[in-house]
Amino acid sequence: MEIKKFLERIPGGMMVVPLLLGSVVNTVAPNALRIDGFTQALFVDAVPVLAALYLVCAGAQLNLRSFGTSVAKGVTLLAIKWLVAIIFTVIAITFAGESGLWLGLAPLAIMAAMSNSNGAMYMAVASQYGKQDDKAAYSILVLNDGPLLSMLAFTVLGVMGFVEGMFSIMPFISVLIPLLVGTVLGNLDEKMRDFFVSGSDMIIPFLAFALGMGIDLSSILEGGLSGILLGLMTLVFTGGAAYFVFKLFKWNPIVGAAEGTTAGNAVMVPAVIASANPAFASLEAIATVQVAAAAVTTAILLPIALTLLVKLTGAQKNVSPKEDEVTNDITSEKIN
Repeated sequence: MEIKKFLERIPGGMMVVPLLLGSVVNTVAPNALRIDGFTQALFVDAVPVLAALYLVCAGAQLNLRSFGTSVAKGVTLLAIKWLVAIIFTVIAITFAGESGLWLGLAPLAIMAAMSNSNGAMYMAVASQYGKQDDKAAYSILVLNDGPLLSMLAFTVLGVMGFVEGMFSIMPFISVLIPLLVGTVLGNLDEKMRDFFVSGSDMIIPFLAFALGMGIDLSSILEGGLSGILLGLMTLVFTGGAAYFVFKLFKWNPIVGAAEGTTAGNAVMVPAVIASANPAFASLEAIATVQVAAAAVTTAILLPIALTLLVKLTGAQKNVSPKEDEVTNDITSEKIN
């Protein structure tokens, strides 16, 4: 069987297929692989370790001469997610009915879902279609994990007071350190860079499967049509905005579109905000369900959307790391 060849025919296939397989297993037989020992450690609980290891590999591929571009890309994506989320949250607050909902959506859910992105999905797409600085941009994107951007947005909008402990620097540092370790090793020794590059691709399918083991497909049913709608809005508007902005800046727009997702950890945001401000308590439950449904919806639909986008634009996979070093300022993908 030519499994690898089959997976490579699908854009992001090394990420997509294991992710869907893991989510199916988790939905149908959630305890099948939760048997402790090495099996559970690799196939269920490995996301933090594998993601950290991938960051080391990504850091090793980063040429410090292009680091400025990676910061610019990370800040751009972060700003796009946050601003689009704020726009729709303001619309929801303005036109919400007596129930506090707009189109059945809680403003709290909109802010949480649209401002958080699936980092593993972004890394997979950046690995296949991006350059080294696209991967390194994740060190900036980590700032949208959790409640930070949502709490900051509600503070700016004047519907939430400033909360102590709103932002902890430690989650950011914990992501930055593996990236820096890889960057130092890769820039000190080119052979070490090649060593990490050769291992990075192997991490993706295992990371994807473990990520899928945290997704329950029934969340879509629990979240109802409103949760699916929120997922579609996130995919189309945040992913779409990032696509066109990246295209405007002559960066690879396929990588920008990869931000059209909702992170699984965004599910905790409504509860955190409600605990900080009781005014949100009445909509906490429905917001949590809607965010969960949005996370599952985007995880399923983004790969499909990118597949169509790649076919329509004729985007090509990234060039080799050595070639990329020589052509730092030239887009390695062909976009028609």
